[in-house]
Amino acid sequence: MEKLNNEKVEETSQVKEVTSTYEYAMEKLSSLITRKKRDGKSTISEIEKRERMLSYIEILGLEKQIAGLKIIHVAGTKGKGSTCAFCEAILRECGFRTGLFTSPHLIDVRERFRLDGLDISEEKFLQYFWEIWNQLKDNIVEGLPMPPLFQFLTLLAFKIFASEKVDVAIIEVGIGGTFDSTNVIKEPVVCGITSLGMDHMEILGDTVGKIASHKAGILKLGVPAFTVPQPSEAMEVLYDRAQKLMVPLKVVTPLDSKVLKDVKLILSGDHQLTNAALAVSLCKSWLKTTGPRQLENADWDETLPHKFLIGLSSAHLSGRAQIVQDDTIKNSSGVNGSYPGGLTFYLDGAHSPESMEACARWFSAVVGENKNLSHLSSCSKDLTPKKIWVNGCIQDSDKQEPYKMSKQILLFNCMDVRDPQILLSRLVNTCTSSGTHFSKAIFVPSMSAYNKVTSGTSTVPLNIPQKDLSWQFNLQRVWERICCGKDVHVLDQNLNTNTSGNVPPCKFLYKDASSCSQGDEYFGSSVFPSLPLTINWLRNCAKENPSSRIQVLVTGSLHLVGDVLRLLKR
Repeated sequence: MEKLNNEKVEETSQVKEVTSTYEYAMEKLSSLITRKKRDGKSTISEIEKRERMLSYIEILGLEKQIAGLKIIHVAGTKGKGSTCAFCEAILRECGFRTGLFTSPHLIDVRERFRLDGLDISEEKFLQYFWEIWNQLKDNIVEGLPMPPLFQFLTLLAFKIFASEKVDVAIIEVGIGGTFDSTNVIKEPVVCGITSLGMDHMEILGDTVGKIASHKAGILKLGVPAFTVPQPSEAMEVLYDRAQKLMVPLKVVTPLDSKVLKDVKLILSGDHQLTNAALAVSLCKSWLKTTGPRQLENADWDETLPHKFLIGLSSAHLSGRAQIVQDDTIKNSSGVNGSYPGGLTFYLDGAHSPESMEACARWFSAVVGENKNLSHLSSCSKDLTPKKIWVNGCIQDSDKQEPYKMSKQILLFNCMDVRDPQILLSRLVNTCTSSGTHFSKAIFVPSMSAYNKVTSGTSTVPLNIPQKDLSWQFNLQRVWERICCGKDVHVLDQNLNTNTSGNVPPCKFLYKDASSCSQGDEYFGSSVFPSLPLTINWLRNCAKENPSSRIQVLVTGSLHLVGDVLRLLKR
């Protein structure tokens, strides 16, 4: 017994040591953040950044290792993360050892590096982190400081995938293409460009043509490339670039139910059929190029191999079309986990006009009646075939009683470089056209800081220092203007209530304010001072009304989505 106790103490000590070292690594990563805000200006040119990236690669001796990787390189405005996730799942299902590099992370930086479908372990992360950190630190000279965060993480991805001897490395571009840190890849096996739209305009330009020019920068001489239907201005730029590089550029069309054989995708939504189609073309091209282990199929143009279908159906990416049932509500009511009501979070990090529209279509579809059970996140672990969807919610098959009341709530924040008028208008108009109407909207500041890298084990602060809520009140004014058709002076009405840490009574949630009358105690929206307070308030409202179904759409910012996931996980 004494020996067992000693072993437990030693094991606990080792876990604490690894965690402590991991947190120290997060501090080091945070020191590489050179811009404290997204719109902060860089002190060096894009060309200088690229030259420095090549110098770092030389210091680390990664030239041959990167050249040895069989890479799928993906750029785009919307859907590049999902497309990469589809590619990884398909090729892993085909028996290949996969490496996946995506950004950003939502809870833990290790999410950016997947090996065989799983986030890299802390031990392996620390091994490779310190290896390249120390090499770079020892070679700092005047004019060549430590790389900024994303460059470092990109170098780390190449190091991990080369050292782990992956068969395929799927690399998502960070921003743009031409000057992106990932664009040191000289000979990818195949390139993909997802849907293009207006985003990061302060960096990439103010027209879709200028943005397309940056994205087309990943195309390489003679390397096959695929894209999806694009705006005519963007497509013209892509074709022009492809022609100059003798690139066989093909445009793929969305998958349909016939090709999918009615297989359901965890990454749901009509827009994901476009991403899935691009992933299928990229994987087919990769398999045909890489040789002996390619799959054999007589007619790939008309059918998909079974392993492709399995891969497509299992692909997932946190914070994109993700549904999480709040277990605290489920477990606190009813017997054996059964409950008449519930609190469900629908999370999607949409933050551009086009992605917001796609998010709205997805949310409207999944909260509608008779939705398939496969849309539910794996976070709900006790679901069985005996449970079915009734009016968009889960019920035991022998208790098919609808909820007395269903409320759709919006939980929203976005960066101040975005145009909330455009984002919220797209969201409201698309949902309304699909028959979905928000009962309430809540605007709240994010918890995560742009200048700090945290881990999944980092402490979640519950007593968050009071933040300036002027941006959130601006979002509220925009919302009321869209929904009511006029300016409503919301600031004076809610300021005293919500900056003091208090919140409205739960009747705010259950009393519709469709009249937009300023005589009402609360409008159809409210500003909350912190996210933990908001989550607790929603939970209390759900508990006070056990026969109600509360469906919360969390969108506008991947930072917000990550913060909600962190709180729900805790």
